[in-house]
Amino acid sequence: MNRKMILAIFSLLVSAGMNAQTIYDVTKMTEKDLNGTARFVGIGGAMGALGGDISTIATNPAGIGIYRSNDATVSFGFSSIGTESKYGGNTFNSDKNRWQLDNAGFVLSNKIGNQTVLRYVNFGFNYHRAKSFNKMTSMEGLINLTPDGDVVSQTYQMASQAGRMLDYGCNIDDVSANGNVFDNNNVGWLAALGWEGYLYNPSFSDRGHITGFGAYLPQPYSKAKSRETGGVDQYDFNISFNFNDRVYLGMTVGAYDLNYTKSFLYSEDYSTNEYYDLDSWTRIDGTGFDVKFGAIIRPVETSPLRIGLAIHTPTFYKLTLATNVLLKSGIYGENTEGETEFYETTVDSYDFLNNKDMSYDYELRTPWKYNLSLGYTVGKNLALGAEYEYQDYSSSRLYYPEGDEMGYENSTIKEMLKGVSTFRIGAEYKVIPEFALRAGYNYSSAAYKDGAYKDLPLNSVMTDTDYANAKSKSNYTLGIGYRGSMLYADLAYQYSAYKSDFYAFDDEYLNKTEVTNTHSQVIFTLGMRF
Repeated sequence: MNRKMILAIFSLLVSAGMNAQTIYDVTKMTEKDLNGTARFVGIGGAMGALGGDISTIATNPAGIGIYRSNDATVSFGFSSIGTESKYGGNTFNSDKNRWQLDNAGFVLSNKIGNQTVLRYVNFGFNYHRAKSFNKMTSMEGLINLTPDGDVVSQTYQMASQAGRMLDYGCNIDDVSANGNVFDNNNVGWLAALGWEGYLYNPSFSDRGHITGFGAYLPQPYSKAKSRETGGVDQYDFNISFNFNDRVYLGMTVGAYDLNYTKSFLYSEDYSTNEYYDLDSWTRIDGTGFDVKFGAIIRPVETSPLRIGLAIHTPTFYKLTLATNVLLKSGIYGENTEGETEFYETTVDSYDFLNNKDMSYDYELRTPWKYNLSLGYTVGKNLALGAEYEYQDYSSSRLYYPEGDEMGYENSTIKEMLKGVSTFRIGAEYKVIPEFALRAGYNYSSAAYKDGAYKDLPLNSVMTDTDYANAKSKSNYTLGIGYRGSMLYADLAYQYSAYKSDFYAFDDEYLNKTEVTNTHSQVIFTLGMRF
């Protein structure tokens, strides 16, 4: 039962135009966390029109134009990330703690004159952790049956991917006989792995697909664990202008360094002692850039009301994906003498790629971002901020290195993603001139349309079939701050929570795993203005 000899030209996958990206990769690399200085976080990030904090360099670049002195600051944070998953009466919890450098930067303020139209020209630089991918999600239990009592199994998805070959007038059995299962441009890795592991039979069909292995066996007991690590580091370079202390303009050029790693373990066990285990690994690395433009206007000279406007170009990423996969299966079958025998099979991508990962390059263009903000101060003690931000995630685009669009992937982006609205409000109250209290709230709508799923292209190399449809997200923040003649210190706490529906694989009958995601963070900032 050894088919490895048909994989001699496995490495041709690299040149066969294989695809991997899905809507879930796009959203991960587009979303950003509420992060920065403790003051910025404590006010809920609602400082686009208030300005005067280095973290506004990444939201409204004109906020740096408010500065009238130099500033140097650094922030450290401690995060606790929690995930609670519920499936089939079972509950699984995962907690991860970490320290990190949240931001570090400086502003150089240059006074032009007191009576000139142009009062200040300021320059700024800031680093901050724009996104953390750290998360672990688990599920375990007896997989539910369909309403008609049929078995649900991941092997149906393997078989379905193979079954789509029929649209091209060929059968995976015929392709295998010709020795090119893994290098055929119409065959994805998931289908090839299932075929090599004897996890479906192309001779029979059920539920509209080639029948999966699990269809002939008792209800499977499933285990899934998805672990994600990495993040996006953002480096912003700013120039801003103050005109008559009423109009502030700014521009920020942002550079991004992205690293993302995911391991996905999935298994199905049957009461017949038959089983299979799938272990996949993926890493994405790359860099990107964007440009942000902003303005703050004080329309009435005698009023403290400020109106902020900002627009961010897409982030243009150049990325490299590397992946590998290992599948082990054990099933009963007939030997050449017609006797039943237990066969164990291992399919390892390393065996066919000279002990290397599959890797290739691609490009991502995230959506434009639009920001409208309001700021108002009451005397010298109270500052209020509010913001609305919008990104149309369905306008994200994926490209091959040559510049051609990934047509199938981009069509699924349009079909399954939607615009995301983010609201931020915040307040700062100075109890005394040196001591301030802060509070804020954020709300972000969901990026996924109802019914979104992980649609692996026919020729996808991805075998991590899991996905999670995240719902709306809320952030709650509190903070305190001290201001001396030169030195200042701030402390902030934020708590964020959102729910998501997790699926180990795509099957219309699979029950969701209900997941609650939480994130607690404490940020401490030290700075000096001079």
